[in-house]
Amino acid sequence: MSDNTRIEWTDATWNPVRGCTKITPGCKHCYAETFAERFRGVPGHPYERGFDLRTVPHKLLDPLRWSRPRMVFVNSMSDLFHKDVPDEYVRDVAEVMRVADWHTYQVLTKRSERLAEALSGGLRDLAESPHIWWGVSVEDRRHGLPRVDHLRAAPAAVRFLSVEPLLEDLGPIDLDGVRWMIVGGESGHGARPMDPDWVRALRDRCAETGVRFFFKQWGGVRKHRTGRELDGRTHDDLPPPSARPMPDARRRAELIRELETRFGLDA
Repeated sequence: MSDNTRIEWTDATWNPVRGCTKITPGCKHCYAETFAERFRGVPGHPYERGFDLRTVPHKLLDPLRWSRPRMVFVNSMSDLFHKDVPDEYVRDVAEVMRVADWHTYQVLTKRSERLAEALSGGLRDLAESPHIWWGVSVEDRRHGLPRVDHLRAAPAAVRFLSVEPLLEDLGPIDLDGVRWMIVGGESGHGARPMDPDWVRALRDRCAETGVRFFFKQWGGVRKHRTGRELDGRTHDDLPPPSARPMPDARRRAELIRELETRFGLDA
């Protein structure tokens, strides 16, 4: 977990799962894989095993240890709904989000079918919690747009789309039921170009449908130079965060002990 982050649309990251595998063109230049593989074989480093998928139970309770409410990107270095993450572990992660409801959680996946199944089944009781936002990645029409349909078919209080990296014009995208859209270009070595008109079309579509719009970056090899202004302004709109009060340190310590016992972490 990181109590600060350079990701523009969140406050912090929480990674009770590490590592992933590539499944679509949007994964080609995965920033998380690039970062993790730098440390493969470094003894004692969190990414000593590179980008190999693994659960990290000792990170489960981190959100309860924070001293103030945060906007939390869940699994910035993985995908909670990867096929190899056990259902029971997904439920444990969700239980932490349910209990620590003074934070706002942003859960993003490319495995939209498993997400929809979970929200309609085992996570049904959490699907419509307003402090948990459920989102899917959208990079192109072929792979990304079907994920939007899966997300829309699932119950959720806040649905969002991360359209990054945007690899082509998405056309007249259906945003019914979507509350928030993040758009951004690819960054780093080999970054694929993004046409400004593709971004404008999505901005305008959000304006037409009342969807909150956040433009993250133009990207490129030197993203700090290209910035994040679109037609002379930045777009930083987000849904409102959780309004739940944060309990005091004593109560949070009690909750930690309760969850440690429930998850078998106190052995």
